[in-house]
Amino acid sequence: MRIVVAPDSFKGTATAAEIAAAVRDGWLAERPSDEVVLAPMADGGEGTLDAFETAIPLTVRVPITVTGPAGTPVDTHWLQLPDGRAVVELAATSGLPLLPEVLPDTATSRGFGEAIAAALDDGATGLVLGIGGSASTDGGADALIGLGALVHRDPAVPEHPPRPRQGAELLDDVTGVDTTWMRRLPEHGAVVLTDVTSPLLGPSGAAAVFGPQKGIGPERIAAFDARLADWARCFPDVDPTTPGAGAAGGVGFGLLAWGATLAGGAAAVAEVLGLPALLDGADVVITGEGRYDGQSAAGKVPSVVRTLASTHAPAARAMLVAGAIDTALDDFDAAASLTVLATQTTGEPDDALADPLRFARIAGQRLARLA
Repeated sequence: MRIVVAPDSFKGTATAAEIAAAVRDGWLAERPSDEVVLAPMADGGEGTLDAFETAIPLTVRVPITVTGPAGTPVDTHWLQLPDGRAVVELAATSGLPLLPEVLPDTATSRGFGEAIAAALDDGATGLVLGIGGSASTDGGADALIGLGALVHRDPAVPEHPPRPRQGAELLDDVTGVDTTWMRRLPEHGAVVLTDVTSPLLGPSGAAAVFGPQKGIGPERIAAFDARLADWARCFPDVDPTTPGAGAAGGVGFGLLAWGATLAGGAAAVAEVLGLPALLDGADVVITGEGRYDGQSAAGKVPSVVRTLASTHAPAARAMLVAGAIDTALDDFDAAASLTVLATQTTGEPDDALADPLRFARIAGQRLARLA
C-alpha cells in the first residue's frame, strides 16, 4: 500500500516533520512493506518556514534579530527562495510561544514588520507571509511600524509621564497613520497565508475569538474590539469585514492596509509542496494537528488535506492523528488521539504533551492495524 502522511505541526510540542516521521515509523513497524511518503504541512502559522524549506531546493535561511512579542530581542530567520521571493513567518518573530506569559495589552507584532523590512531591504522581489500563531491583538499597527510607519495618537489626551507604547495599548486614542517612510510592496506583491476567515471586529472578530488565548478576559473583549475599531477608522478604504482581516490579532487587517493579498494558508502551502500530485494513487492519507476541534473544518490543514484527497485519491482511506479530538470525525475513516493513547498507556493524558513523538508512533501503529 502507498501511504501519504501530511500533518500540521502540533503547536508548541512537535514540528510537522517530526510528527510525520513518527507516524511513519509506527506504521512501518506494523506494515514494513508499505510505501510511506511524508509531506509535512503548514497553514501559515508555526511550521510554515519548515514546510517551504523542505519543499523548495536551494532555499536559503537568513538569520535576523528582531523585536520579540514581549518587546525584547528574538533571534529568528526568514527564507530566501530561488525565485527572489522571501518567506516570513509571524510565529517565528511574534508568536505566542515566544512570550514568558500572556501580555494582552503589550504583546507586539513589531518584529514581524522588522523581518519583512529586512527581507525587502535585502532585495526580495515578492513576499509570502505566514501569520498564524500570533501573541498580540494590535491590529497589525506594530507590524506597520516595523515597516516604517508612524502611528499618531490624540495629543489632547494627557499622559503623564509620556511613555512608549506597544501592542494593543498603541491603539488607545489613535488618530492616524503616516506611511511616508513605510516600505512599499515589492514588485511581485505580498501574499498573506492564513487559515482564519474572521473579520477584524465583532463577535467573530480578532478580540472575541482569539483574545481569550492571549489573556483577554471576557470582561475586556469589548474594550479591545473598540481599540481595533478606532484603528480601522484610520484606513477608511480598507474593509474590516474582509475575511481574514481578524487573523493574527488583526495583523491581517494591517497587511491589507499595506496592500497585501490574503490567501488560504493550508491550500497555498499544499500547492507549493505539490501535495495534489503526491496524493495521486494513495491508498491511505493521514493528516493531523495538535487539536482537532470545531474550527478545524474552516481551512485548517486536516480539512484541506481531506478535501484534496477526495479529489486526487477518492478511493483512499482518510485517517487523522491529533493531540486531542474535540469534535465529530465525520470526514475520516479512522483517527487516533495522542491524549487518549497516553491515558491508555500510562494513565497520564499530559504525557502526550511531554512526549508527543512517542505517542505519534503508537498512533501510526494503531492506524496501520486498521488498514
